[in-house]
Amino acid sequence: MGETADGTLLHIELQSTNQAGMAQRMLDYASAINWRFGSFPRQLVLYVGAARLRMNGDLKTHSLTFHCRIVDIRELDGERLLASRRVEDNVIAVLAHLSDERAAIQRILRKIAACAPRRREAMFTELMLLAGLRKLGWVILQEAKQVPILDDIMDHDVLGPERRRGIKLGREQGLQEGERLLLLRMIARRFGPVKPALRKRIEAVPASKIEAIAVRLFEAASIDELLR
Repeated sequence: MGETADGTLLHIELQSTNQAGMAQRMLDYASAINWRFGSFPRQLVLYVGAARLRMNGDLKTHSLTFHCRIVDIRELDGERLLASRRVEDNVIAVLAHLSDERAAIQRILRKIAACAPRRREAMFTELMLLAGLRKLGWVILQEAKQVPILDDIMDHDVLGPERRRGIKLGREQGLQEGERLLLLRMIARRFGPVKPALRKRIEAVPASKIEAIAVRLFEAASIDELLR
């Protein structure tokens, strides 16, 4: 939530799954914001999920009518995000509408490569997390190999050895290993250092469920909720 130049409160909710009762949830937020700040906000639910958008932003009872705007990010023009000078905007573009996904990924990786080392790794990690929602992780790994300055990420002391081992196991198995290691890194960024017990739990998760867990990272409040 933020405040615009004219004093309007703006509340944007990121949502990666189709949740029943989304309008009720946004009404609760709007009411709480009004109690706290004395003004109702303008609200937007920005849907970033992989499945088709099915949520309804309307709520009607005998005495109440409420509406919140729900927008699928795939309706937005990704080219505008790619044109931004902010690398964060460029990374988000992978979720929006793109006429040529591979060409867009190449542009994003070049922008990431121009960042300072620590920021470069952070932005690459964020890109991989979002790419999981569009099944573009393998494309990004392929294209990243064409950008020499990203070698320090591809040869990371955790990701690098596992990635090389994955390649020996074959393309599909390598992709699964890469996704699992990336998930561990995302969890570390979201919840802090990954302890050995948690690492074992992640390693025991079937490959078919890794993507679903990565999607829940957006909303999970705890490790238990993430791995439910």
